[in-house]
Amino acid sequence: LQKQEVCGNLTLQHHMLEPVQRIPRYELLLKDYLKKLPEESPDRKDAEKSLELISTAANHSNAAIRKMEKMHKLLEVYERLGGEEDIVNPANELIKEGHIQKLSAKNGTAQDRYLFLFNSMVLYCVPKLRLIGQKFSVREKMDIAGLQVQEIAKQNVPHTFSITGKKRSLELQARTEEEKMEWIHVIQATIEKHKQNSETFRAFNSSFSQEEEHLPDSSIASTSSVESMPGADGGSALGGSDSSRKSSKSKRDKEKQSCKSCSESFNSITKRRHHCKQCGAVICAKCSEFKPLADNSRHNRVCKECFLQLPASPCSPGLEAPGEQKKRLAAEKQSILAAENSLFSSYLQFLEKGKTWYKMWVTIPKSEPLVLYLQGSSQDGRSPRPIPLPGYEVSLPGSGEKFEVKHVFKLCQSHQTLYLSAEDEELQMKWMEILTKAAKGETEDTAEGLSNP
Repeated sequence: LQKQEVCGNLTLQHHMLEPVQRIPRYELLLKDYLKKLPEESPDRKDAEKSLELISTAANHSNAAIRKMEKMHKLLEVYERLGGEEDIVNPANELIKEGHIQKLSAKNGTAQDRYLFLFNSMVLYCVPKLRLIGQKFSVREKMDIAGLQVQEIAKQNVPHTFSITGKKRSLELQARTEEEKMEWIHVIQATIEKHKQNSETFRAFNSSFSQEEEHLPDSSIASTSSVESMPGADGGSALGGSDSSRKSSKSKRDKEKQSCKSCSESFNSITKRRHHCKQCGAVICAKCSEFKPLADNSRHNRVCKECFLQLPASPCSPGLEAPGEQKKRLAAEKQSILAAENSLFSSYLQFLEKGKTWYKMWVTIPKSEPLVLYLQGSSQDGRSPRPIPLPGYEVSLPGSGEKFEVKHVFKLCQSHQTLYLSAEDEELQMKWMEILTKAAKGETEDTAEGLSNP
């Protein structure tokens, strides 16, 4: 193709760039056209709408390219780390990497090391000797949360700085002063950005908690008012004295700050407040259980006292241990949410370590259209296993690959191969189609024409 005269001796890569470059060319052409087009022209409205559409397409194209480039960069680092660290995640971002010298605490000698800085962690690595390509072994993983970086002044040892984490402190030496300052600035900027994101999350969580409290508080207020007046029915309680109402209000305020059962104070992140759907008491997650109430088919949170007093649901085969019931309900809820919020999901057989087939709930979320999640049975209690799809090849097994189950397909990437089996050929073809699109980074219209089984 490159030798043909009509192609102007351009390489195949140059020709593949043409479709990508065509979109911004149309955008520039329409902008120039609108500059010269009179305001009263009948074509003005259509031209402006066309420019808006092509600008949207250009922004989407650029965003998709950036996302794919970021994922490819993570995949490259994953390979260089020998697959030791699970870093291929849409939320991860590689910010900086490079060689560094580590100063020994014993004798002060410099040792060759390598740093990978991500938006959420620092990987401190040791280079491995390889004939082809540089490989690294992770020596220390340091979270950005709580990390500190500062310059060090040492006699006869220039360009030094330290990074201090929750578990370990490292004294490092750069090759030049400029390189040292660049590391310090970029690490500090990453720490600051992580702090801002954490504060934003806390603020959102706090406001969400307040909104959650708004409705239940009004119902608790009436309940507490009735309970605060001994021997009174609902009507007489509401008509009680002001002092009684003030007393019950202060009591309610105090109760809302701590759990009724364990008396521990609430906070918006680790100790959330909940309400018993039976008696209205304010409780924490540890001091509550789930129970189906007569007027509601859903599983409602109730305090442990009400949980023991309420009769077992007639539809349930028998009472489970509270821990087992919570695990089962959490898994069922997770599966229901995954089905509702997924591009595509179903049960598939998964070949674990090349030995045994296990039934798994497999889903691709709408929020993460390039990640496949595998969830085991509700009894195992493990969190779903994420598999970032970009870079995988989807195909049928080769002629030499024999399995005892039918409708098998596989995902291959580098040295890793995953085998999955569907119930029938139609489901197998649907999964292969959607996984092939996701592996190519096609997030738009990925699930067009597909519906969850």
